[in-house]
Amino acid sequence: MAEKPHLDDEALAELQDVMEDEFDVLMRTFLNDSRERIASLKLAVSEQDAEALAHVAHSFKGSCINIGAPHLGELCRAAESAGKEQQLAGVPAIIEAIEAEFRIVTELLQEFMVR
Repeated sequence: MAEKPHLDDEALAELQDVMEDEFDVLMRTFLNDSRERIASLKLAVSEQDAEALAHVAHSFKGSCINIGAPHLGELCRAAESAGKEQQLAGVPAIIEAIEAEFRIVTELLQEFMVR
């Protein structure tokens, strides 16, 4: 299975058309919320709270898909599944991947907003 792209430029361009002046606000809100969600994922793992992990990962996945960050959404889906299956052993590695991908997405979104 091919890895999903960091950003879906087509989805972002469409969102930009629809949101117009609010697009940058939406992107900044996504980035800020995502930082909080990553912190919540880490907390859920440290507290061995599989239910909280699944819940946070599920809502994070939705935001990623909505703003056009498919690979980040896929990683969140993996964290969500692990939470639902109560399989937390591999989750720290998934969260590391989420953080790494989030750094890339942040950089790309900031470049996109400048266009």
